Formats: sequence, C-alpha cells, structure tokens
Amino acid sequence: MATHFAALVIIIPLIAALFVPIIGWWKKGLCYPLVVAVLIVPLISSLGILNRVIESGPFSYYLGGWAPPWGIEYAIDYLNAFVLVIISAISLIVSIYSKKSVEKEMPEKVVPFYSLFLLLVTGLLGIVVTGDLFNVFVFLEIAALSCYALMAIGRDGAPFATFRYIIMGTIGASFYLLGVGYLYIITGSLNMLDVAQRLPEFYHSRVVLTAGVFMIVGIGLKMALYPLHAWAPNAYADAPSTVSGLVAPLMTKVAAYMMIRIMFTVFKPVFFVEIIPVTTILTWMAAVSIIVGSIYAIAQTDLKKMLSYSIVAQIGYIALGIGLANRSGLTGAVLHILNEAFTKGCVFLVAGAIVYKMGSCNINDFKDLYRKMPFTMSAFLIGAFSMVGIPPTCGFFSKIYLIMGAINAEKWIFVAVLLFSSILNVIYFFRVIKIAAFDEVIPDYSRTTPYITYRLDEVPLSMLIPILIMAAGILVCGIFSPEIINTVIQHIIPASF
Repeated sequence: MATHFAALVIIIPLIAALFVPIIGWWKKGLCYPLVVAVLIVPLISSLGILNRVIESGPFSYYLGGWAPPWGIEYAIDYLNAFVLVIISAISLIVSIYSKKSVEKEMPEKVVPFYSLFLLLVTGLLGIVVTGDLFNVFVFLEIAALSCYALMAIGRDGAPFATFRYIIMGTIGASFYLLGVGYLYIITGSLNMLDVAQRLPEFYHSRVVLTAGVFMIVGIGLKMALYPLHAWAPNAYADAPSTVSGLVAPLMTKVAAYMMIRIMFTVFKPVFFVEIIPVTTILTWMAAVSIIVGSIYAIAQTDLKKMLSYSIVAQIGYIALGIGLANRSGLTGAVLHILNEAFTKGCVFLVAGAIVYKMGSCNINDFKDLYRKMPFTMSAFLIGAFSMVGIPPTCGFFSKIYLIMGAINAEKWIFVAVLLFSSILNVIYFFRVIKIAAFDEVIPDYSRTTPYITYRLDEVPLSMLIPILIMAAGILVCGIFSPEIINTVIQHIIPASF
C-alpha cells in the first residue's frame, strides 16, 4: 500500500466527497464521523510519503501506469511531502473542531458543507502532489470553487465578499493558465520536470518571459500579496468560522508553495533573479504587504477581520523569504509556511469559539473573557506570541531565519521592516489580550450584590481539544525547529543557494 500513498491522498477524500450527500440524505448525523475518519487516510498517507522521501529520496508515481511526459506524474520531493503533511494535519484537526460550530452557524447546510469541505481538501492536496502544470490548474479550480461555495454561506457580508473573491480568483487562475499555455507552446510538455529541462535554452524568449510573469502574477493574486490582496480580508472574516479555520491557514500557504515550485523547480533560480528581476520586485511588495497588513489589522475592532488583515502581513514574510533568494531566506519562508499553518489555524479556531459563545467577534466585548474561557484564551495567547515572534513559539525561529536572510543579502531595510512588524504585531494582539484579561466589567452598585461572579464557560470539548492541539503544535514546531530544518527543509533549498 505504501507505493500507492500518493494516489490515496487524493482518491479517498475525493470519492468520500461524492458519497457524503448520499449518506447525508439517509442520515445527516453520519456526515461528521465519516469526514473525520476519511481525513485520517490523507494524514497517514502523507506521513508515509514524507517518511519514504526522508529514507529514500524523491520518487515518482505514474497515474494509470502512463510514464511522463505523456501521462500525469505525481513527483514527490521534500517540498511537497512536507506541505502534504501540513495540509492533511490541519484539515483533520479542523474537521474534528467543525461539528458544533457548523450545527450552530448553518444547521440546514451540514451535508453540503461536509461534501464541499472534502472537495476543498482534495483540491489543496492535489495542487501540492501533482507534477503536471495543467493538473495544478485543475486542482486549483476544484479548491477554489468549493471554497467560494463554503465562504458564501457565512455572515451578512459573505455573498459580496465571495463575489469579489470569485472575480479576483478567476483572474489569478487565468493568468496562471495563460502562463502554462505559453510554456506548452515553447516546450511541448506540461510535466514540471520535463519543462524544467527544456526551458533554459529559451530563457531569453519573450514568450517564456511573458509566461513567467503571468504565472507569478496569478499566484500572487492567490497568495493575497499586496497590492493583490483586496479580496482576502472580507472573504476570510465573513466566512463561517470552520471555513475560516481551514482556509486561513492553508489557502495562501498552498499558493506560496506554488510560487516556490514555479520559481525554483520549473524555472531555475537564475531566471527570476537575473534575467527578469522578479525577486527584487517581490521583496519590496512583501515589505509593503507586511507593514500595510499590520497597520490595517491595528485599525480593526472585529477579531476575525483583524486576523484576516494579519494574513496579508504574514504572507509578506513568506514572499520576502522567497524573494531574498538565498539559503537563510528561503529556509525561513518554508518554515514560516508550517508555522503560519498552526498559528493561523489556532487563532482562527479561537475566533470561531468566541463566535460560538458570544455570537460576535467584537474585540471591545471581550472583557473578562479570560476568566470565562481560560483554556481557549490561553491558546490564543500562544498564537499571539508566535505571531509576535516570542520564543519558544515557532514564529520566532522563522523570523530569525528571515532576518538572517536579509542580513546575508545586505538588505538592511528589510531587517528593519521585520523588526518593526513585530512591534506592530504586539500592538494589535496585545490589545485583545489587555481587554480580555485586564479590563473588568464595571459592577452595578444599584444591585443588592454588586460583585460579579464568573462561571467557567468553555466551548465543548470537540472544539476545545483541536484548539489546544493547534496551540501545542505551535510550541512543538518551535522547539523542534532545528530537527525540522535539518531533516527536511535543508533539502528543499536549491543547490545554487
């Protein structure tokens, strides 16, 4: 079975997504346990894939026995094996969390929700596992269409926010597809490794230059990188809590994976560093994204909106590491994909828990929340520490590598941006902590007993345990960052770095 892990990681959730409506029509209550059970398979398969890569090196899986470039190849290396584990782990945790939240926020849409949930996970896994450029587009559309449908059933502003996302997402996918078409015209192939071998002799062709730019712009839209970010904050903030908890940690990170794959596998690093200065432009866009996203986050009074703008800032960290195009910078970028998946997953699940209990996410209403929900808010504190970059949380280690990358590149302005961004993170995260932990409700002295008593009012265990697992993941990824880098990430960095 280990040989077929690369296929199982896609086939099982895809088939299950088709069966969920049938089972839900018979008995709606079976959808939740089915989805949780199904998502265990991709996690086991992903861990098996990563273990095989670590022990034996990269390998390929030919779908239907058709060898590339004619057939579709699943080309597995350290990068996509690493990201597969992240996607499958976060998806499983969020699926466990989902039951109570979905039943409260959309009780009439439980069955279609879980079907679309599995389709979204299938699309994200497919984007990462495939070694075919057009197949990436197919899985990208599977993920996008299911994501649009899931986001549209959120709170009042969700339909309009989703409409903007559809427009921008379609433009991004079209740019990517045009780039793929141009590469096919030049190389006659869609297989990533085959294209990578044929491209260097055409690097100065205008068709290839156009293809490279189109693909990076399209992926930049999917990443929500400033100034291509306008669709993201409202879409993430207005989506149902469980959808935000899945999409926020994964969607933009998968787009970041695509950017790394295109820039350093399909093309050689020299193309985007020397032939067209994409890396230089990318670093400046990333720096602006970090600052602007953080400033907008400070201005928000809605927790989900604040976290949504912080996504724009955090994706800037990853883009900055990619754009620095050196060993330390790219190490920080790849490590930040892992760190952000757990950190954003943690804080968005906490936001969903607050919505579950309070019905809203207005930060000014969080007074005494630490006394009522101590475990949930402690998890939020760990997530906030990671966002700021306080050890031993995982965010500290990726930021250190990004700073080292900026120093090695002698880009001192980006060192200043990274340090300043941590101050901005302190401002908007610790404002929430201050209100929730230290601001007290004013006693009503007109009452016979003016003193306020507090009762523990945590979310159900099915929501609390996934939140605590995410928080534990932040600490574990931080403590074991050296082992993760030495075992996996160092093999992802191009030899020319």
